[in-house]
Amino acid sequence: MKKSNQTPHLYRLIFAQNMRQLRRIKEFSQEELAFQAGISKTYVCEIENGGRAVSIDLMGQIADALETPLDKLLIEQDLTKMF
Repeated sequence: MKKSNQTPHLYRLIFAQNMRQLRRIKEFSQEELAFQAGISKTYVCEIENGGRAVSIDLMGQIADALETPLDKLLIEQDLTKMF
């Protein structure tokens, strides 16, 4: 099966954008979030850039590290209005 060069799926981009925005609101560095979520800083960067598909388990770890419900990271919204 040939891999396509399609752009990342919409939900992946929404998750990435919300994750980055909330991380910045909470004033976490990528390194700090990575440590709290139990993943590498490089992986955090790749997720935030939409370059990595993330498992539901890892999404949960990231949500826990950001102290937010997972569903908040999956809905297109402006998180700055919530904090």
